[in-house]
Amino acid sequence: MTDARIPTVRLGEGGPEVGVQGLGCMGMSFGYGPADAGESRAALERALELGVTLYDTADAYGAGENEKFLAPFFKAHRDEVVIATKFALSIPPDEPTKRIIRNDPPYIRQAVEASLKRLDVDVIDLYYMHRRDVNVPIEETVGTMADLVREGKVKHLGLSEITADELRAAQDVHPIAAVQSEWSLFSRDIEAKVVPAVRELGVALVPYSPLGRGFLTGSFANAEQDLTAGDFRRQQPRFTGDNAAANAALLEPIREIAQAHGVSVGQIALAWVQQQATVHALPVIPIPGTRKPTRVEENTAATRVVLTEEELSLLEPIAAKVSGNRYADMTFTSAGRE
Repeated sequence: MTDARIPTVRLGEGGPEVGVQGLGCMGMSFGYGPADAGESRAALERALELGVTLYDTADAYGAGENEKFLAPFFKAHRDEVVIATKFALSIPPDEPTKRIIRNDPPYIRQAVEASLKRLDVDVIDLYYMHRRDVNVPIEETVGTMADLVREGKVKHLGLSEITADELRAAQDVHPIAAVQSEWSLFSRDIEAKVVPAVRELGVALVPYSPLGRGFLTGSFANAEQDLTAGDFRRQQPRFTGDNAAANAALLEPIREIAQAHGVSVGQIALAWVQQQATVHALPVIPIPGTRKPTRVEENTAATRVVLTEEELSLLEPIAAKVSGNRYADMTFTSAGRE
């Protein structure tokens, strides 16, 4: 496996330089069943060796446990990493499918202090609003986030699962460095309005779940049958029942292209996301999640895979054929507000 480092890109106008691929850290503590802490730590170190500098977490991942887990790594490499975390979303331990969203100023201030403590840092590099509480004006939420920047607790601001109009309203209050939304061969709805707005405003796009939560790697075909009881993908419509079978069939053109390139199915899916930076002329920094050093190597190598126009055309129809919603409960996403 090559030790070639990935190139860098600026995280929005005025933002820091980061590797063109980040690392989603959620699964190291939450969502995907049991994790090996030693292997996860090795994955973090290997990512840094390969030029991954944007590390993504949230206070909702394991009720703060993910931030605590990452703290020693961040402390050891504070000048080399860009720490991204989020507020606004809580998941009751006894109701793992339920989401509670808060964007009000007192909650934001409480959340940032708690994250700073768990992360054991003086300042958060990129602070996201994880989900939008429509009962609180976006200007009020971003205004409070902007206060955190002025107070030196946060360096840059981000928004997740927001609409184009919400982004524009937020940008009028304070510069937004990054928008985080689901974007993959299976999820392309943001291309209609969000992507043009991001490009227009000079914001970076940070795609989460660029590998369709692992489904686009071909590592599982039916979540209920193939994944452990603690894996939240067992509740997601796309990966169960008839939807799973229909969606598994959509991987065939990806497999054909992967064979032609001599790479994995996941690398083609990830290369497609990386290449959207060229297609749409904006910074794109996907954050595939993994807990294994070997997967980090595979994912970063995907930044060197270039798809031809013909291959892009073969992949184009996939998203329109996907069966099932991204989540069982879509009310806590931007769907329906755009």
